[in-house]
Amino acid sequence: MSGREPSPVHLVDASCYVFRAWYSVGAEMTDGAGQPVNALYGFARFIGDLLERERPSHVAVAFDESLSRSFRNRISPAYKANREPAPPELRRQFELCREACRLLGLATFSSPEYEADDLIGTIATRLRPQGHRAVFVTRDKDLAQLIREGDAWFDWAAERRLGYADIESHFGARPERMADYLALAGDASDNIRGVPGIGPRTAAALLGVFASLEEIYASLGRVAALPIRGAARLPERLLAHREDAWLARRLTTIACDMPFDLCADDLGCRAPDLAGLGDFYDQAGFGGALRRQAERIARGWKEGCS
Repeated sequence: MSGREPSPVHLVDASCYVFRAWYSVGAEMTDGAGQPVNALYGFARFIGDLLERERPSHVAVAFDESLSRSFRNRISPAYKANREPAPPELRRQFELCREACRLLGLATFSSPEYEADDLIGTIATRLRPQGHRAVFVTRDKDLAQLIREGDAWFDWAAERRLGYADIESHFGARPERMADYLALAGDASDNIRGVPGIGPRTAAALLGVFASLEEIYASLGRVAALPIRGAARLPERLLAHREDAWLARRLTTIACDMPFDLCADDLGCRAPDLAGLGDFYDQAGFGGALRRQAERIARGWKEGCS
């Protein structure tokens, strides 16, 4: 029996890269029917580059389905209410991006009730007992809370890869304390208020002393004596906004217990469907670059299986 360590699983936060492609690739890129395919092209190029350069053996690609129907919206209707819904020209491209992933041999996931972060967190949690480390391919700081020893947070666009020991210096808190950090400081991008008057630096300072939100609230007398600017007023602020803090923590905590089971084999990369991809790219009006890349990926897949 081999003692070889299981391969890391690449968990792709697809939606942030679809949006990035939508804004970075010109909207004048259209198919034969005049429909925009710019996000599809940029995303397909990204996912192809990831497969070609990283050559992962196991991949899960998680998509968001809605900004307004997750369980967090039932907890707080204000959650992400500051975001404009995706325009119709972009919404149709999300499904095209999922089809590109399927044709490239990748497992895709989405849910009307849970977000891509929750899908990713659940998959990582399910596979850890099987010995699999995770590479979180994302630009979202929220996913930093999932990092454990041996994992990596990987911002593909910025070519930035962070390990467990790097998270605190980059984001302000250790991975296990990131949800509490965001609960205190708030997260404007998700319309999460947090505790007014506590910004990122103060939240980081508090969580450098206390292990959790619970410990902070159990030690308010010590908070006032900390060498933090404005520490004397912090207990008052924390008490006045206790409910805001707990609500924010519920919103910022990634759900890692979604009701589905899977094993690593479910995420094993499969040979790209080159004929299907050829037809798919023809319908989109793409040139030959993506086809040639898919052929290289297929060759690499065969070599890895030989």
